[in-house]
Amino acid sequence: MKKIETIIRKSKFDEVKDALHRIEVNFFSYWDVTGVGNEKQGHVYRGVSYSTSDIQRRFLSIVVSDPFLDRTVEAIIKAAYTGNVGDGKIFVSDVIESYRIRTSEKGADALK
Repeated sequence: MKKIETIIRKSKFDEVKDALHRIEVNFFSYWDVTGVGNEKQGHVYRGVSYSTSDIQRRFLSIVVSDPFLDRTVEAIIKAAYTGNVGDGKIFVSDVIESYRIRTSEKGADALK
């Protein structure tokens, strides 16, 4: 099993969520975050200068079985892409075990 943590533009959340549902990834957690990025140069929009690190972000935490890893990452990249600085990041790590509290199922069965 793998844990996918991704930080995306808040404005792209609905597209990412729909893309995940299309590939049958139907459970994940998310929350709003703010962070500081590598971009040092500000951008100007309608005469107002702003920093890309100040754009609202959404953090998603997703656990998938190994066969779903590549398609999940591809779906996020495709749906979150704008081509501009600040599109986000994806981090993948191993999950040792998972349990469903209600039924005591464990492993990949607990993800279904």
